[in-house]
Amino acid sequence: MSDVLALPIFKQEDSSLPSENETKHPPFQYVLCAATSPAVKLHDETLTYLNQGQSYEIRMLDNRKIGDLPEVSGKTVKVRLCFVFLSIIRVVFHDRRLQYTEHQQLEGWKWNRPGDRLLDLDIPLSVGIIDPRTNPAQLNTVEFLWDPSKRTSAFIQVHCISTEFTPRKHGGEKGVPFRIQIDTFKENENGEYTDHLHSASCQIKVFKPKGADRKQKTDREKMEKRTPQEKEKYQPSYETTILTEVMYRSLETSSMMTFGGGEKQYISPTYIV
Repeated sequence: MSDVLALPIFKQEDSSLPSENETKHPPFQYVLCAATSPAVKLHDETLTYLNQGQSYEIRMLDNRKIGDLPEVSGKTVKVRLCFVFLSIIRVVFHDRRLQYTEHQQLEGWKWNRPGDRLLDLDIPLSVGIIDPRTNPAQLNTVEFLWDPSKRTSAFIQVHCISTEFTPRKHGGEKGVPFRIQIDTFKENENGEYTDHLHSASCQIKVFKPKGADRKQKTDREKMEKRTPQEKEKYQPSYETTILTEVMYRSLETSSMMTFGGGEKQYISPTYIV
């Protein structure tokens, strides 16, 4: 006779509670360790100011439940298999107008800044990233493998500034916003990192060194001068920036790189913001 007690099953009567689908969390979460601007209205997307060339941490977090993870089951023990994923980080334009001419814009930047990259990984500061790569043909992209069961933080540096892409440069221009976008993939049956898992992004503006700190201070001082009624229309400034999920659209063969001695490859994606 089994010594396991059969516990009663209670039916959930409260229909006001959210269903499992409604409370589903994204499989991953990416946290940029930089404060959001306090001068953003409620229901608008957050905006984060970064300094050119400064290293900023992006924490790669695994939100999946234990039951969602692949396991090998035994009678007395469950051993979780070791999996690594590929994440691609890109700096892209936020404005649709510039998205349509992205290639020309980046080629112009490359011409004016020979030998420079728009985006770099600060490898000495980064934690848990495996086999980081950059592609000389894609100056705005970095990628790496990582194990979600271990602490992973990628430190990035953005070298382009928002005013470099304004039509006229006479000083005092309002710089264009960028987006930091992250896509995560797992291996398919052929060992290629093409199975899409998750995409997220956030809006940023990049200033010359220390310019982001001055802009953040200016926004804060402006908000302090507003009336309590006006302040209610604005978001608070958060210490970190949570990248929000974006709709994944399709794959493009705009880049092809290999991992693990040449037998594994991925294809860079495009997505709808």
